[in-house]
Amino acid sequence: MAPSVCLIGLPGSGKSTIGRQLARLWGVDFVDSDHVIEAQLGCTIKEYFSSQGEQAFRDVEAQVIAALATRERACILSTGGGAVLRPENRAVLHAHTTVFYLHSSPEDIARRLRNDTGRPLLQGDDTLKRLKDLLAVRATLYEETAHYTIDTLRCGTGQVMRKVSMQAELAGLVPQPGATLATPR
Repeated sequence: MAPSVCLIGLPGSGKSTIGRQLARLWGVDFVDSDHVIEAQLGCTIKEYFSSQGEQAFRDVEAQVIAALATRERACILSTGGGAVLRPENRAVLHAHTTVFYLHSSPEDIARRLRNDTGRPLLQGDDTLKRLKDLLAVRATLYEETAHYTIDTLRCGTGQVMRKVSMQAELAGLVPQPGATLATPR
């Protein structure tokens, strides 16, 4: 059985935080694709980006996304913010998982990430402008990939988790104790 729930969105939108909480709540594995990539590469994404470039990173990311989206054991999958850039990633995620797009405003993310140095695409002088630029390119790709969009504006982590959980429950995805997550449509 493939993972039932995948979280996508801009870097810093809360995918990993929400994913961990949902996995704990539902009693399934949490898998962060960026962590899997780093384990496979043997270095950080930032280091790999610096030495090999974005294209090489996206190639590795596509291989990892395909493997995770089609794995047998159910999980909550959190992807990197740019996973939707490749058409094959969008297709495999949409076909094999139920995708939730955590829609965050660039302003909220910039405020949360003001001291973060681990995200290679957000480094530089104007993080807010960079986030706006990323959203301009990726917004339609997120929407195309997602089955559901969750607006996170002015929401704390607990509120976002409840929104995702409520939508998942309405869609029949939430497992009963001892059961596995529902299979995507």
